[in-house]
Amino acid sequence: MDLGFLIKPKNLDESPKGAPKDDKAAVLPSSMAREEFEEYQRQLLEEKIERDKAFAQRKAERATVRMHLRDKYHLAQDERDDAQVHVAGGAVELPQDLAAMVHSEEEDDGSTGAFAFLAKLRQVELPALRDRAVGGVDQVREKCALM
Repeated sequence: MDLGFLIKPKNLDESPKGAPKDDKAAVLPSSMAREEFEEYQRQLLEEKIERDKAFAQRKAERATVRMHLRDKYHLAQDERDDAQVHVAGGAVELPQDLAAMVHSEEEDDGSTGAFAFLAKLRQVELPALRDRAVGGVDQVREKCALM
């Protein structure tokens, strides 16, 4: 006779006995005391909060760089960047390397514009320029037999 038919099969429809397990609730390991486990959970939570703060700060710094570059090139501002800055706590200071990058691009942009060219053109002394050109032609005449 086969004994497999005599064993009562488990009822798969009924819920498991014991406390229901929540995804957020952590199970106490058998090797840790309750106080140790609570301290461990607290440390994990603090580390997560610190990581989240650092991540929000980096996102706000990137948003600030984007805002500066959009302002520099007269592009439309994005409200998501403003939201990122507000999430990080308002005023965000750029790291020195990013601030130097933004400011150096601003300086380069100002020196290549049409107004900068006109300002430099006003500083040119025309009589000195004419004398230099005539002196160059005289040097060429002395060296060249055909002229």
